[in-house]
Amino acid sequence: MAIRKIGIITSGGDCGGLNAVIKGVGLMANALGIEAVIIPNGYAGLYNLVEMDGLTTLAPERLGQIKAALAGSEAGHSRVKVKKIDDPGKYERIRRGLQKFGIGGLVISGGDDTGSVIVDLSGQGIPCVHVPKTMDLDLQSYSVGGDSAVNRIAGFLRDLQTTGLSHNRVLVMEVFGRYAGHTAMRGGIAAEADCILIPEIAVDFDIVYEHMKKRYIKRVLESDVKAGTYTIVAAEGMRDAKGEVISDKTAGVDAFGHVKLAGAGKYIRKQLEERMKSDLEILDFMKKSYMFVPGVYEKPEIREVTPGHLVRSGNSTAYDVNFGIRCGAAAVHLLKDNVTGVSVVDVPGRKVEYIPTSEVIKQRTVDLNEIALYETLGMCFGRKPEPFAPEFVKVGLPIERCL
Repeated sequence: MAIRKIGIITSGGDCGGLNAVIKGVGLMANALGIEAVIIPNGYAGLYNLVEMDGLTTLAPERLGQIKAALAGSEAGHSRVKVKKIDDPGKYERIRRGLQKFGIGGLVISGGDDTGSVIVDLSGQGIPCVHVPKTMDLDLQSYSVGGDSAVNRIAGFLRDLQTTGLSHNRVLVMEVFGRYAGHTAMRGGIAAEADCILIPEIAVDFDIVYEHMKKRYIKRVLESDVKAGTYTIVAAEGMRDAKGEVISDKTAGVDAFGHVKLAGAGKYIRKQLEERMKSDLEILDFMKKSYMFVPGVYEKPEIREVTPGHLVRSGNSTAYDVNFGIRCGAAAVHLLKDNVTGVSVVDVPGRKVEYIPTSEVIKQRTVDLNEIALYETLGMCFGRKPEPFAPEFVKVGLPIERCL
């Protein structure tokens, strides 16, 4: 039977590009004569759909009010794992809600947790198509929100470098990313961070400290106004030399049972301060740079900054708007042709590329083969640098790359 109405859900954390997904779905649905409605507030809204009096239809005039480049989601979010809902009749309740409004399938945009629920719902016979979304970039395909997050991180660090330079401070910026360092690494590189700490590499703080001291002191002493800064970008899920995740154990867990990661920036600051405290070279440096004031200013300041949800907010990059619109539109075609339980990968030309959602949500971490190149360029990753030994590979055309 031809699908006449589809529901749109965004779930998990908000980020850039989601309104582009919604707009892509709505525009394509209208073009194909299919009604598209918003199911508000993620999976919480899906569970409570049967109780709702009405839904917002994305008719052309309503679609015109959605700004594709605005971060966040017009559809709203919640962190709800359907399997964990304390209601034995939850799936039947969801089916009744969909039947009440005549919804024949769902386009759902979210990350790995959202995707795991899509796999669950698909197993219950509820038709779903997934548009990958996570600013962490840790899915198997590109996910909307990643480019926006990288650009926000880079922008914040560039801004912070001005205050760091004004006060000769060492700055540590902790950013989202959970157990993958994609956004911390790419955002840090884009802002020319001195040190980037990611979960994929257990950190040796002696190496970080020596790198920081050497580079920071050189900058200040060689400056004609004795000014310099040193910047560190750290992913929230970074690990210490023992391989243990550095996090505030009191932060608790989220609805999916994941530990809420926090405290990496503070931990790094304390590690560096502890080493600086007993370092006579620092005392000598402070005197040579004319900063030393007994009992008042005896060592450089180290400050940690956590932009937090600012990384998710604001405006989406052009890349994410493009990706979101085309993948949202493609998801409608997949539902229309009864291709469900899958994730849209991309839309090159007329091809709609997809893979099973169960595959796309498998975690992808930073390829450590990339790191040696940046270490050779002088960046620190909290380990002993490895030389970059390239392999030369001739490729054909066209060349397609994404973040």
